[in-house]
Amino acid sequence: MESIIEQFINGLRSGSIYALIALGYTMVYGIAKMINFAHGDIIMVGAYVLYVSITDFKMPVIAAVIFTIAICALLGIFIEKVAYKPLRKAPPLAVLITAIGVSYLLQSVAQLIFTANSITFKSIINLEAVHIGGITIPGITIVTLVVTSVCMIALTLFINKTKMGSAMRAVSEDKAAAQLMGINVNRTISVTFAIGSALAAVAGIMFICQFQSIKPTLGALPGIKAFVAAVLGGIGSVPGAMLGGVLLGVIESLSKAYLSTELSDAIVFGVLVIVLLVKPSGLLGKNRIEKV
Repeated sequence: MESIIEQFINGLRSGSIYALIALGYTMVYGIAKMINFAHGDIIMVGAYVLYVSITDFKMPVIAAVIFTIAICALLGIFIEKVAYKPLRKAPPLAVLITAIGVSYLLQSVAQLIFTANSITFKSIINLEAVHIGGITIPGITIVTLVVTSVCMIALTLFINKTKMGSAMRAVSEDKAAAQLMGINVNRTISVTFAIGSALAAVAGIMFICQFQSIKPTLGALPGIKAFVAAVLGGIGSVPGAMLGGVLLGVIESLSKAYLSTELSDAIVFGVLVIVLLVKPSGLLGKNRIEKV
């Protein structure tokens, strides 16, 4: 029984990281109606920025974390302005190809600067494990769950209680009507990219603290799994992204522990196929009727 609970807690840790990344996917899709497949690589950029901040710039940990989040938020705005804004009226296929191009560009730049070799990075989180009965909860798990919970609560309050959050909800419903009501759509979309990229930076920091290794393709697989989480929960739905991320993490952890480590990824993507067949809008997504 203790083993099942420990695997469940491990799943919550991985799932909360997927949820943070999935929030970026779902926010951008909900407002800009596009899939930003370069979002996973923001995780990689955040990991390298944290590494350089601490090892080369000798910054204190807290300052390095804030610096990393700020750089990723600015990178998100830069990518939106340069790559996606000119394509707002372009066919979805053009946006999709551009997103893939941005993803490979970020990976290639990282490879040129840091080479393709993995870099070992010691975790900045050094909290002792907690023992409750026969259950052991690692310190990194506790910190990850606390940090992701705080981020999700803060994001929910921001969207529901602030003027910018109201603007984001209005733009997601009807961009043209929101513009007629005086909402600055360009600024709203830029803020959305900034918040999504900042959350990806937090996810990247938690990710490398867990695995303690950095490489240019670091964000590829977590990014794809987070996209699966966003679709599972209902892409465009913030609560759906959180639910999808947590469910995916738990499914992955239990699959690795009790079925097969090699098959865990296949099971994760199999879940996506089943959801798309049974409920294409996701668990908390809404069916929308599109006029043709």
